[in-house]
Amino acid sequence: MTDAAPPPTAADVVDRLLAATGVPARPTTVDGILDGDPATPVARAAVTTMATLDVLRRAVDAGARLVITHEPLYFDHADGARDALEAERDPVWAAKRAFVAEHGLVVAHLHDRWHDRRPDGVDAATADALGWRLDPAAAADGLALATVGATTLGELARHVAERLGATALRFLGDPDAVVRRVGLDLGFRGAARNRALLRRPDVDVAVVGECHEWETGEYAADAVAAGVAAGLVVVGHVPSEQAASAAVAALLREAVPGLAVDVLATPDLFRAV
Repeated sequence: MTDAAPPPTAADVVDRLLAATGVPARPTTVDGILDGDPATPVARAAVTTMATLDVLRRAVDAGARLVITHEPLYFDHADGARDALEAERDPVWAAKRAFVAEHGLVVAHLHDRWHDRRPDGVDAATADALGWRLDPAAAADGLALATVGATTLGELARHVAERLGATALRFLGDPDAVVRRVGLDLGFRGAARNRALLRRPDVDVAVVGECHEWETGEYAADAVAAGVAAGLVVVGHVPSEQAASAAVAALLREAVPGLAVDVLATPDLFRAV
């Protein structure tokens, strides 16, 4: 008998996953290990949308040593708040960092390369979850447009909330307005992209993750009043991107055969009254 090969290190698993995306790294990227020892051996990994403390606890309970998250670990997209949080002796940051260290976790960020796929990895997974087919020509240009058949804004909003597990979804516009074509702008991609979708003549409704109400909200209200668009659906950041976790997990299993991979859902962070 021969001894079984040792499990790969966290650094090796992350490198193989990033390579498997088929997308080159950006010159400046957030992708990579955020905390923990890269040399940690990993026999089990977890994939999530946002590595909240609740998710990290569930990862430990499942026996995972590596957590792949789409969103940042320490509350800042580029991990630039760490020094300030430490200087402020922030109790939330301290508790989370202590938990990672105590349990020997490694947390890695997969964001840029997943969004840089064509079609965008998040857009494709969310459209699949909604039962929508993305326009391939638009997807090649980084846009997510879909024909949804004849429905109403109210029905569309309910469909999105139910399929994506959004507990605090909101929408703007007449619930009875007819909708045939939608544009997706998931997560948070900024007011300029939101406006560009809302003013397109081939888009009735923009479905976004989150937005600034004083920018996109005002523009959407005026677009409806001016007859330019039928409405806006604000899903919530986490549920708008959640479906991508299963796709990332599937790719990770292919990239690292034999690695046990769990998908840990991040519940919608907000609830409606």
